[in-house]
Amino acid sequence: MTRPALAPDDLGPTICVGEILVEIVATTVGDGFTEAQPLVGPYPSGAPAIFIDQCGRIGGAAAMIGAVGDDDFGRANLDRLRRDGVDVSGVAVDPDWPTGSAFVRYRADASRDFVYNIATSAAARFGWTEAVAAVAGRAGHLHVMGSALSMPGAWPVIEKALVSVRLRGGTLSLDPNLRKELKYDTETETRFDRLVGQADLLLPSGEELERAAGVEGEAAAVARLFERGAKEIVLKRGAEGATCFQPDGTRTDAPAFAVKELDPTGAGDCFGGAYVACRRLGMTVEEALTYGCAAGARNVTVRGPMEGAGTRAELDAFIRNTARRG
Repeated sequence: MTRPALAPDDLGPTICVGEILVEIVATTVGDGFTEAQPLVGPYPSGAPAIFIDQCGRIGGAAAMIGAVGDDDFGRANLDRLRRDGVDVSGVAVDPDWPTGSAFVRYRADASRDFVYNIATSAAARFGWTEAVAAVAGRAGHLHVMGSALSMPGAWPVIEKALVSVRLRGGTLSLDPNLRKELKYDTETETRFDRLVGQADLLLPSGEELERAAGVEGEAAAVARLFERGAKEIVLKRGAEGATCFQPDGTRTDAPAFAVKELDPTGAGDCFGGAYVACRRLGMTVEEALTYGCAAGARNVTVRGPMEGAGTRAELDAFIRNTARRG
């Protein structure tokens, strides 16, 4: 068995810090939201919330840090996370600001337009509290989504949580998850670069690999990230599957599952949640890649960003019954 790059699950839960939202999805394909159109939702969402929900759902110890409003949207998120085994004691309920939201519409080329409300919502209003400190104090792993770095209040929490996790012998994973709709100033870019240099596991998609490394070319980017201290790099390739790179030169490729895509939002987050949980539970790279690919593929077959997140049993059935590409 390949030695895991991540702290074992029994050290303490994986914690994720960041935005918790509801998502409203347009049922028509087109450009943006300039005209009235049919919508469905609200669906529990937010990249960190999707990640941690899949982590808990597959059986990993999991906890979320963030904030929701004291409204039905907030309750929908908390109910979903609790149902799927996620500790939400570190999630604040803000009485003054609404739960964050994201409206999404797909274009004909399968790209997406988002309209976010994060900055003026409860999603951006959380900090280091006794409840958050208690969650971080028993954590064994911290996962960070790049989208959270656009939130001013998130960085101090991430910094303190990482110190707490490291003191316990825990580990860090980073998914760049860079959204074109979110603003990343110079300070945010600096913080992102610091996290890249501290991460044990990196989970980029596509061109995020080169951006994280600061060099062009897949091989050069992988080499540079290992020079900076990464212990494992998993490149998410969407419909082409995923690849795990390890410092000793080992490369493990996993083909994607052949499914009909209905809603791709959340696929990468579900992949990451499953992969991290599986590695922390002691699975090999091959096993974790299979579950990660299955989690991402299963999720795209259902409308809603975390509606297809699977349990271990559901993913086992999906793997048995679904063909893989190429």
